[in-house]
Amino acid sequence: MKESKQWLIEELRTVEAWEKDQSDLWFWEKIGRLPFKLIDKWTPAFIQNKIGLILDELGKYVQTGGSYLSSVSAISSYYSKLSITKLEEVAKLPLSTMDEAVGKLTGTRKNLATFQGASTGIGGIFTLSIDIPLLLGLQLKTLQDIAICYGYDPKAKEERLFIVKCLQFVSADIVGKQAILKQLSQFDHQDQTAKREVLSELQGWREVVFSYRDRMGWKKLFQMIPIAGLVFGAFINRGAVHDIAEAGKMLYRKRRIIERLAVDPVSKEI
Repeated sequence: MKESKQWLIEELRTVEAWEKDQSDLWFWEKIGRLPFKLIDKWTPAFIQNKIGLILDELGKYVQTGGSYLSSVSAISSYYSKLSITKLEEVAKLPLSTMDEAVGKLTGTRKNLATFQGASTGIGGIFTLSIDIPLLLGLQLKTLQDIAICYGYDPKAKEERLFIVKCLQFVSADIVGKQAILKQLSQFDHQDQTAKREVLSELQGWREVVFSYRDRMGWKKLFQMIPIAGLVFGAFINRGAVHDIAEAGKMLYRKRRIIERLAVDPVSKEI
């Protein structure tokens, strides 16, 4: 397959157009954060403790990878027909092949999210408290696997940084999205001081997670109704995984395109 400079530029413009389409929270999203004040007040201590443990795991992920770290060995399952097992080999694949792998991964994760949302939606407000951190974990794993599909190693600290910023991007308002996009666009060209500044922002990862939880409020509002929450939970979780997968695909795809344009400013044969 031939990936010319013009084709890569057009694909880069497609990603940039998607970035511009990302909009701010609308009014009802902000109103929808109110249910979580009730959750904090009424949820039994054992559920609050469970949420705390999962949030601690996310904190460990930022620092060390924690228990959420995906394995690069998963490459073989994404590219089984090509007999590829190394990230270096993945990095040389055509973008269309990478996109296809991400598409299959996204479909599988959306189905899993649908089942998870339906399961936790049965119990209304109490199972909703468990559903939020479980959904966060699923989205985090999805981003890691998307990184692998584009030839990046999620075990590297820089990639964990990039992945959490992607997660933060999805739940940010318009000002936050613009700031994150600016950071990510220069991610591979930042010096160590700049990367330490990004890491220092993520030291407040609990605030990031709770902000994410609150912004999911309006979407989860109807899931608080026992039994009926099964339908809402399935639909909402599927949409949430779709959103994170779309963001991960676009942002990682942009990195790969920019890298290829930098390697060969004239043309690219694959």
